[in-house]
Amino acid sequence: MSEAKPYRISKHLVEKAFRLVRANQGAAGVDGQTVEAFEEDLKGNLYKVWNRMSSGSYFPPPVRQVEIPKGDGRMRPLGIPTVADRVAQMVVKLTLEPLVEPVFHQDSYGYRPGKSALDAVGAARVRCLRMDWVIDLDISDFFGSLDHDLIMKAVKHHTDLTWVHLYVDRWLKAPVQREDGSTESRTAGTPQGGVISPLLANLFMHYAFDGWMRRTYPSVSFERYADDVVIHCVSLFQAQVVLEAVRRRLKECHLELHPKKTKVVYCKDDRRRGKFGEYKFDFLGYTFRPRGAQGPRRKTFVGFLPAMSDKAAKKVRATVRSWNLGRNKNVDSLDTLARLINPTLRGWIQYYGRFYRSRCLHVVGLCLTNALVKWVMRKYKRFRGHWLRAYRWLGRIAARDGCLFAHWSLGAKLPAGR
Repeated sequence: MSEAKPYRISKHLVEKAFRLVRANQGAAGVDGQTVEAFEEDLKGNLYKVWNRMSSGSYFPPPVRQVEIPKGDGRMRPLGIPTVADRVAQMVVKLTLEPLVEPVFHQDSYGYRPGKSALDAVGAARVRCLRMDWVIDLDISDFFGSLDHDLIMKAVKHHTDLTWVHLYVDRWLKAPVQREDGSTESRTAGTPQGGVISPLLANLFMHYAFDGWMRRTYPSVSFERYADDVVIHCVSLFQAQVVLEAVRRRLKECHLELHPKKTKVVYCKDDRRRGKFGEYKFDFLGYTFRPRGAQGPRRKTFVGFLPAMSDKAAKKVRATVRSWNLGRNKNVDSLDTLARLINPTLRGWIQYYGRFYRSRCLHVVGLCLTNALVKWVMRKYKRFRGHWLRAYRWLGRIAARDGCLFAHWSLGAKLPAGR
């Protein structure tokens, strides 16, 4: 180290950080520079990041704010740092994550190595079969409300590296730039979309919620994915007591539970036939509710089970509509069309088809069949104006080549013609 470079940061670490940023891709920040443009002078750009971080002179530019639609019709602000800033954040993430990861709770699933959203859904599924009651927590404006002082306190508890403290503090305070070009300073929160933000959010919730639950209610199970939390209880009384305690605890940490979306749910099934106001909840794209199922020896029963949610199904339908297959003149054959859309289909089926696959295949099969029939009617003159004839022709293709489209190969049948 020297006076000019008081912080020991490896150039190899900066290079590794860029490789990870490149793999994640992402849009350009306020400077308009893409990952590809950054690579045009990769050596020089990475040297600038390393030089400024090592000298303590790195100051993050404003974060570009865009708004994306939420499932309930509202808009969610998303922060997009510049490519160089994403590299710098990745350097800190690679340094801080190994220090905090070993202490995180086993039922914290969000943005963690070796854990996934489907792991959280699977754990919730098992516990809903064992316990009768669920608390469905919804934290209002989670990423926008995180207290900066509490985040810094948690960071300093796990590392004495002053350069990590310095840059985390600067990222927390970096302004956001709206789409109209105006900027706004921040006194709370961390941009959803930043490389370092998920780790900071997990660290915050480890102390605000996970660790507190472990100390206060050690026998109460939960799953948490960032700010999506499900708590399992053995009785309505326990659920009500735990909910009020969690509400007070989060308020101490400057977080508020959404008064309408936070609720207690009864996990009703064949064995649990009591009455209560709420019988379903959504978690990570799945809706948990009483559903018919088939057990050993084809015996049917009603279980409290997860399946693709209505919100997820709505997004799938909107995506298929956005492809506008009926008017796509650039696709000359079903084979070409399959190559284009199969990666997306497989992604939907791999995620939403993990539990109660028939629901996912029904949603995907129905909306995609309608889109494919429209494409056939547009492509071939003999089918124009003849929906049923086009549908039957497509059915013969499916019977002959059942692996052409990803959902066909998994058993999604063409819905009945009209």
